[in-house]
Amino acid sequence: MKTILVTGGSGFIGSNLCGYLLNKNDRVIAVDNLFSSSKENIERFLSNPDFSFIERDINKKFEIEGEIDQIYNLACPASPIWYQKNPVETVKTSVLGVINMLELAREKKARILQASTSEVYGDPMEHPQKETYRGNVNTLGPRACYDEGKRCAETLMMDYHRQYGTDIKIVRIFNTYGPRMAMDDGRVVSNFIIQALKNEDITIYGTGSQTRSFQYIDDLISGMSAMMEKENFIGPVNIGNPQEFTILEIAEKIIVLTGSKNKITYNSLPEDDPLKRKPDITLAREKLGWEPAVPLEEGLKKTIDYFKKIAEN
Repeated sequence: MKTILVTGGSGFIGSNLCGYLLNKNDRVIAVDNLFSSSKENIERFLSNPDFSFIERDINKKFEIEGEIDQIYNLACPASPIWYQKNPVETVKTSVLGVINMLELAREKKARILQASTSEVYGDPMEHPQKETYRGNVNTLGPRACYDEGKRCAETLMMDYHRQYGTDIKIVRIFNTYGPRMAMDDGRVVSNFIIQALKNEDITIYGTGSQTRSFQYIDDLISGMSAMMEKENFIGPVNIGNPQEFTILEIAEKIIVLTGSKNKITYNSLPEDDPLKRKPDITLAREKLGWEPAVPLEEGLKKTIDYFKKIAEN
């Protein structure tokens, strides 16, 4: 039995990861300041003796008793609505918070995995994006607090590894969807599903021709776990689904799957919103033996069912 710390543990990805780890009979400590997440996501785990929750901000001095074998650092708001609410704190989370977690990993001699993002590639000039691509990020734009913050987090991970020998892992997460997404996080899939279920117009930003590659949450969790357990490979590695869809195609699929009669309306594209996003997962296949398994339609049906249950309660 490992003792595993999951920061951002009550968030969308974090809570799904906690459930996965508990099912593996690991001991899990979830940490979250609840800024952009909900404690409801982890309520089902609170009665489990192998699970504990600490409400804490990783940007502040961080100490924890006992042994820790692994740290999954997921703490950071990940949708533009939330990370732009307090951009300074967003940057701090990817710098001060990451330093605090790296120091904890050093103290506990724990392996630490940093949840980086496809946003480190910015609005990419390379398509699909390989891990060797250095990105095209506007350092002065409204998304920079997240994009540049995550790039700095990767730098810190590598420097702690080189300078102190810290046992690190870096995964770059591409667009992910599934149960426990927040209804108000402004992400494409959740936005479209909520609008469809409420019989509101589906709002597309831009022409809808911009593309994304969407992976179901279970695929992401299995990829992250494979990376954490992999020896002699620190990354970075892309974890995403290389199947590419236009935003308009996603909207149309959700309209069909929900049986709604919604119209599609168009608004202006937000500043620095990438026009294309698709991972090259050659490295994940070679190093981890991983690739996504859940087809888009199957994942969307599960996600729609989840939001239907939320709406009924």
